[in-house]
Amino acid sequence: MEERLRIKLTVRLFTEEKCFGPGVAELLVRVREHHSLRAAAASMEMAYSKAWKVIRQSEAALGCKLLTSSTGGRGGGGAVLTPEAEQLLAAYGLCCEKLQAYAQDLLEEHFSFYSHWQTPLSDEKAAEKSQEPSK
Repeated sequence: MEERLRIKLTVRLFTEEKCFGPGVAELLVRVREHHSLRAAAASMEMAYSKAWKVIRQSEAALGCKLLTSSTGGRGGGGAVLTPEAEQLLAAYGLCCEKLQAYAQDLLEEHFSFYSHWQTPLSDEKAAEKSQEPSK
C-alpha cells in the first residue's frame, strides 16, 4: 500500500505570548455544542478550572470576551460564544485550511522525489545494503 506523504501544520496566534491555537479553538467549538464551559471541558477530559484559565488567558491576550455566561437558576446556567469568538473561530478555521492547502502544495512541489522511496527493499537487498562498507 502506498502511503502519501503529507504535512500537518499547527497554527498558534500570538500577541506578547500565545493567545489562541487549536486547544482554545476546540474548547470554543465544544462550548458552542454543549452550551456550557463545564460540559465542554468534560468532553475534552479537561478540568473546569483549567478551561476557565485557558479562556481567561486568551481573552486577556486578545482584548475581548470569548464567552458570555449565565449562572444557574430555573432555566439553568450556560455559556455562549460572543460574536468576537465566532468571528475569531471562523477566521482561524479558514486560515488553517488555507495554510494547510498551501503547505501540502509546497510539500508536493519540493518532495516530488518521495514516491521513488515507496517500494520497500526486499529482505535480500536490505541485507546486502547493511553489509556495504560505510563511506
